[in-house]
Amino acid sequence: MIRITLVSFVLCLTFTGLGFSQQISPTPDQIRALTSSWDGERFPDGRPKIPDDLLERLKGISMEEAWGILRNNGYNNQFENDWIILKEDEVLTGRAVTAQYMPFREDVNELVKEIGKEENRAQSGGTNSWPIDVLVDGDVYVADGYGKIVDGTLIGDNLGNAIYANSGNGVIFNGSVRDMAGLSKIDGFNAWIKGHDPSYIQEMMLTTINYPIRMGRATVLPGDAVLANKWGVIFIPAYLVADLVINAEFTALRDQFGHQRLREQKYTAGEIDSRWSDAIKEDFLNWLNDKQDLPMSREELDAYLKERNW
Repeated sequence: MIRITLVSFVLCLTFTGLGFSQQISPTPDQIRALTSSWDGERFPDGRPKIPDDLLERLKGISMEEAWGILRNNGYNNQFENDWIILKEDEVLTGRAVTAQYMPFREDVNELVKEIGKEENRAQSGGTNSWPIDVLVDGDVYVADGYGKIVDGTLIGDNLGNAIYANSGNGVIFNGSVRDMAGLSKIDGFNAWIKGHDPSYIQEMMLTTINYPIRMGRATVLPGDAVLANKWGVIFIPAYLVADLVINAEFTALRDQFGHQRLREQKYTAGEIDSRWSDAIKEDFLNWLNDKQDLPMSREELDAYLKERNW
């Protein structure tokens, strides 16, 4: 008997040469194929291992800056908003671990549990603990719960504590949670969710872990960088993170300089809001040389300026 999940069946048709079959999660080689543009270090499961320092710098990037750079690179479906946020003033970044849930169907759910047993996944508790078991430090648990709120609570405070213990991070759910008061007491944990409810999870089933998923209007791959703040959530292909961060940081510096000079009335709005003259460029470069709190290193900035086409 050939066992195969619904999403992996679709991927079988798409990537017939890669041998997708009967599994809850893709193999490391399959994840490498899905994220083939990344040429850096990877986790044992195949996900791109975006450096921690880039994820930390990503916290300072605005949604507009990140979105604009992604659009310029042809990625038009990476942003989702209208979230309920557990701790609104905090910013979350990390590497995506994805999970997909579907409305419960007995035959498929039994198949999933049988495959999970063969893959040595936990047999006590519900299958909604399985994505938590694979989290490592710096991960963000990103789950498509198809927007279900009542009886769609993917975690409560017990699983929230387990998530934070494994990842030191939080969750992004197209679905709901329970025990908001308990979750709010977990220092360092945060959640972007579509709702919350006191009910327990019912009539739902886990289907896949670390396959591509849909989060509202966004498509998410395992290992994508997550940037979440009170203005929304954006999912960034791993291979674009380094360029996105330096470009967004430089754009923010340009804006800071422009705003300062406008307040000083040194230039007109038209001069700042159009292609800069050589005099403004020189003024900006001098301003950069004097600035002590750059978001990037001097070496990175110098290398960037050498390649920049004004």
